[in-house]
Amino acid sequence: MTAPRTGGRAEVSILEETLGDPGQAARENAELDAAEEFPAATCARLDAFGLAAYYVPAEFGGKLDDHEVFLQLLRTVARRDVSATVAHAKTYLGVAPVWVSGSPEQATGVADVVLSAGPVGWALSEPEHGADLLNGSCTATPQAGGYRLDGVKWPINNATRADLLTVLARTGEHGGARGHSLFLFDKTQAASGTWRALPKVPTHGIRGIDISGIEFTGAGLPATARIGAEGTGVETVLRALQLTRTMCAVLSLGAGEHALRLTGRFVATRLIQRRPLIERPYPAAILAQSAAQLAAVEAAALVGSRSIHSLTEEMSVVSPVVKALAPTLVDSMLAELAELLGARSFLTGVYEHGAFQKVRRDHQVVSIFDGSTPVNRAGLIQQYPRLVRGFAKGAADTDGLREAVAVGEPVRNLDHTALTLMSRRGCSLVQSLPGFVASLDTRTVPNGLAEHAHVLCTVVEQLHALMADTRPGARPPMAAYELAAAYELCYAGAACLHLWCTGESGHQGEPLWEDGLWVRAALRMLLARIADVLRMPKPAAAPGDDRIDGPLSLLVAEAAQTGAAVTPFGDPMPLPVTELGGPSGR
Repeated sequence: MTAPRTGGRAEVSILEETLGDPGQAARENAELDAAEEFPAATCARLDAFGLAAYYVPAEFGGKLDDHEVFLQLLRTVARRDVSATVAHAKTYLGVAPVWVSGSPEQATGVADVVLSAGPVGWALSEPEHGADLLNGSCTATPQAGGYRLDGVKWPINNATRADLLTVLARTGEHGGARGHSLFLFDKTQAASGTWRALPKVPTHGIRGIDISGIEFTGAGLPATARIGAEGTGVETVLRALQLTRTMCAVLSLGAGEHALRLTGRFVATRLIQRRPLIERPYPAAILAQSAAQLAAVEAAALVGSRSIHSLTEEMSVVSPVVKALAPTLVDSMLAELAELLGARSFLTGVYEHGAFQKVRRDHQVVSIFDGSTPVNRAGLIQQYPRLVRGFAKGAADTDGLREAVAVGEPVRNLDHTALTLMSRRGCSLVQSLPGFVASLDTRTVPNGLAEHAHVLCTVVEQLHALMADTRPGARPPMAAYELAAAYELCYAGAACLHLWCTGESGHQGEPLWEDGLWVRAALRMLLARIADVLRMPKPAAAPGDDRIDGPLSLLVAEAAQTGAAVTPFGDPMPLPVTELGGPSGR
């Protein structure tokens, strides 16, 4: 378990108490999912806790002054129910552009709405254009005193429930990068008949969420509704996405932890020929592999959330890396865990109210939130030349990186104006890896860790050589996307190494940290995946690799039964008080 600052840890504890008994929540969530009903009760609890205050920067009266604390709070909700997290936290996505480019008056007014628990939506997507933000059809035409808004935005989270929407609309005749602007649209101030809500869209996962749309027909907007200068809408969106994409990792962290706990309890109690599944090599290996994947996601997400403050100018690299990595690894671990659960992985009425099939369905949509995985990788590909140059020079902001990996320590204030569309430096975490790995040779490290670290360093050097031969373009080849996937895994590996070295002394006696168990498991897993992505031979086993699966799987299974943390920086989770219902699996 991590040792975050007292305030952050206390807030997580209070939030857990506010959310109540996980057993009761599991039953309620299953019923709501079956009925495709909005998780209103959970959202009301989140309002009572005051979660909306963490969507608003402190300078505007909120509590958002540390994105690591924010991440841990959202993760606490997501490990119970991804749907409720999506429903409530969408407001943060809707208001992020205001913190990035809004006027003080706009920020103050929006803060008042959010702090009063008013939901806000972000109207970006359109039926014919999807993620193609440069060719939107929704228009904002200048007229006396402001603009006239026409067109359709769909599908949009909170489109119907929210009174306030941040809308991207075309203000230039031909659209393009400088032909769109952002606006605040307030339904309560709009003339009757100038807008209408479009019906909720049935979805495979997150069934009860308000995924709907809105149609504008001559809706008037005052000039003061425009966020930033005319023509800067796409730029503002891309800068705001650097915040929201990074924080999307909480959905994967929560879903992964939920699934890992469900499966851990199952393999610990399911008896086959009078022996629990956890004692068999294959289930133990899958559980350990899944724990390693979740630990890697956790490491990348923590460093990413702290980088928002200390490596702000690099977020155009960090955010797409974290956003693409998290759902990719968690989708993979969910598929592997489903094999262990067998039929219980897709049945709705058995084993803890069919929670596994729900969390798997809910999580499938995360990969397309805030830009799909290919969209995020395409953005990274455009920065290959800068990343290659930065790696060759060993360019790194050492002070910023030191803060980014110091989990639990205070962060510097976020300067939103420092968010840039392209990172001039590259990525400090990855580019500092050769020197960092060399420093491991001067200290005592667990058996096998140095070997894994040196292999990772070699792979990173080979990867940058391949990136140097890849020229960015409007339509990058498939090979370029594969390099992006490998870069994500290398970023996660560097994050794991830094966090282990920085946090080792503060986690003495914690089982996951003993003998570097979690970091060795994560690096072993990441190196194997990189080899698959790049079609390279898998690295040779490091000393002690054959003694990872058994201890790690037993720790995870025990934690799932006791409520202890299942990841190196995770928090304990209360055990259900009420009966979960359905066959136990014995």
